[in-house]
Amino acid sequence: MGVVVSCLSGASLAEPSGGAGRQVSVGLPSRQRGSDGGGCQLSERSESGGALGRSQQTIQLDVWSDIVCPWCYIGKRRLERGLAAAREIHPDLEVDLTYHAFQLDPRARVGEDRLVREVYERKFGGTERADQIIEHMTAEAAAEGLDFRLDIAKRSNTILGHRLLAFARQAGRQLDMKERLLHAYFTEGAAIGHLEVLVDLAEDIGLDGDRARTYLQGDGGEESVAADLRAAVDNDITAVPTFVFDRAYVVPGALDANAFTRVLSRLWQKR
Repeated sequence: MGVVVSCLSGASLAEPSGGAGRQVSVGLPSRQRGSDGGGCQLSERSESGGALGRSQQTIQLDVWSDIVCPWCYIGKRRLERGLAAAREIHPDLEVDLTYHAFQLDPRARVGEDRLVREVYERKFGGTERADQIIEHMTAEAAAEGLDFRLDIAKRSNTILGHRLLAFARQAGRQLDMKERLLHAYFTEGAAIGHLEVLVDLAEDIGLDGDRARTYLQGDGGEESVAADLRAAVDNDITAVPTFVFDRAYVVPGALDANAFTRVLSRLWQKR
């Protein structure tokens, strides 16, 4: 069965899921912005421009996601597996991967935490429904080798986390920082809305904690994050994860790894 490359359909800001719809062409802003990829050739832009190891044929992959989005972490793993499989088919495959900021709950107060279970109970109508959602998401994550602990996860405003990703991108470490943030939130129950927690996570991947703290205490990353959020609005990206290939083709939702492999292979064969 073929892969549908489409616009978003049937997903929402609240708890995003995959979907399929009509084919679209999305022209993203001309400004270049901001895991290891399971053995794939991934490169990463820095704020100064350019891509490490990027060639003219490189597939550009821009991903909008939020740190507290369960499907975003699951989709990240599926993408990585899809990239690895595509690399086996096309040994010269090159992908330039950049993550962009999106906020599921931009109105959440910065520095305040709420247990995910409590959020789900209030949003979805009680304990029983919250337990069903947590059980389902935990099983989906486990199938991708992820250990979700939604019983201890704490919802926070993610604006500081996205700014930290902008900081890490300057050092060419955005992909590592993204993985560390997701694991800290979904598995360790880290309060990722707090400055000092974020500084510790930056140090975990070898970044300078003092520089990260100064960056976040000032206005570092604010312009970059704001640009990502505007681009989402301008391009009708209303749910995450959203994968945009070559600034033209939108793949919505956490598709399975085989779907990502087919999309990447088709794009690479056209080069």
